[in-house]
This record gives sequence, C-alpha cells and structure tokens, in this order.
Amino acid sequence: MTDQSDQGLDPEDRKLVTLARSARARNGVPEGAAVRDDMGRTYVAGSVALASLELSALRTAVAMAVASGAASLEAAAVVSAAELIPAADLAAVHDLGGADTTVLLAGTDGNVRATVTAG
Repeated sequence: MTDQSDQGLDPEDRKLVTLARSARARNGVPEGAAVRDDMGRTYVAGSVALASLELSALRTAVAMAVASGAASLEAAAVVSAAELIPAADLAAVHDLGGADTTVLLAGTDGNVRATVTAG
C-alpha cells in the first residue's frame, strides 16, 4: 500500500472518491464505495448491515456492477475510517477487474490515504 496525495489524482478517480463519500454520508453507513467499469459506468454503494446479510460497501458496489452486466473494472474507491482494505474486498475487485485494478482508500474526509491494486 502506498501513500497517495490527492494532488495528481486523476479526475475520474477523484469522482469515484466523491461518489463513495456521498454514499457514505447519504446513507449514514460506516463506509461508501464506488467502482468504474470498463465502459466508464460507475456503481455506488454503502455498506449493508442486516440481520441476515452483511456486505462491505466495496463488495456491494462490485455486486451492483456484476448485476448490471459489467465485464470488467477499471478502478475502485472506498471511503472509510478503516486503515486497510480487507482482503475479501480486494478479492471481489480482483475477480471482476483483475490483479492490476487500482483501489483507492480515502478517509472519511475524502482525502486519499492509500492506493493498492486488487492483485
């Protein structure tokens, strides 16, 4: 995992962080996520916490992309207070986007703290 300054962040990646942060705030959930597919479409989700179903925001966003027919992912972003992206979340991104898919981790303030690949 590498530290990532928001300076030099691609505008499309900044958009993912903004969408993820908005989902988190709008839904009052611990984390928000957004993914961009190979066609440039975005899918945005918050974490799901039901008695019978728990999903991270990133896994939910990946599931939304798959359910909408996405063939691959270009990038993903998570907004969370967590210090790391869980392995299961990275695995979901890897399954759809491949090992080199970029995943941004931003704090709840929207500042990108780290950039990793799904690999």
